[in-house]
Amino acid sequence: MEELRRFNEVCDALERGEIRVAEKKDGAWTVNTGIKEIILDGFRYGRMTGMGDGLFGYFDKDTLPPRHFSQSDGVRIVPGGSSVRRGAYLAPSVIMMPPSYVNIGAYVDSGSMIDSHALVGSCAQVGKNVHIAAASQLGGVLEPVGALPVIIEDNVFIGGNCGIYEGTLVRENAVIATGVILNASTALYDAVNGIFIRSGADGRLVVPENAVVVAGSRPVRKGPGADEGIHIYTPVIVKYRDAGTDASVALESLLRD
Repeated sequence: MEELRRFNEVCDALERGEIRVAEKKDGAWTVNTGIKEIILDGFRYGRMTGMGDGLFGYFDKDTLPPRHFSQSDGVRIVPGGSSVRRGAYLAPSVIMMPPSYVNIGAYVDSGSMIDSHALVGSCAQVGKNVHIAAASQLGGVLEPVGALPVIIEDNVFIGGNCGIYEGTLVRENAVIATGVILNASTALYDAVNGIFIRSGADGRLVVPENAVVVAGSRPVRKGPGADEGIHIYTPVIVKYRDAGTDASVALESLLRD
């Protein structure tokens, strides 16, 4: 079938890092909708089948098996239950701690670490030297095909138990502290400049370069909630990255060698 031949060719190219679901051109991120449409063909035309043996057996579409790596790929996958799906790219020097998962169409660039219980969702784009700490999730998106995936640019530090969803873009060198949730409907308060940052016309929230974001809240201003002292979750930019921040998020180089 032509669709499956094309799907396998695209997955092979994705795994080699030759093509990407989303790319930054002239400072702006764009989606390669044609690649996403072909990825969807793999779900559409795949047939359910059993894979693996015994306690490690599972059932999935036959078009979407786990990726297999060789030592020459240069990816360090620590044993203990991690998995990378077909059509995902992990650059040499990427580290995966168990258990963690990288879904189809994702791109993880060199020097990045995916810690235990972390998820890199379908088509998510992760830059160089990014740390995704334990139990954090980058949401995935395949449909609609024009929707931008979650994008994490270079040198971002994501603390434990964070959730970044709905096409949120985290710019270079940002620090997302433990427990922060970011999505398209989240209002991000910049306490340095005294403004709210909300999703733009494209429906995506953008975290500025060098921003240090912590979990916070703001009071409901009117209605019964105000009378009861109810607060709404609001992530807060408490400062922009400086030398002190760099020291607090520095990773031991031995972990990456």
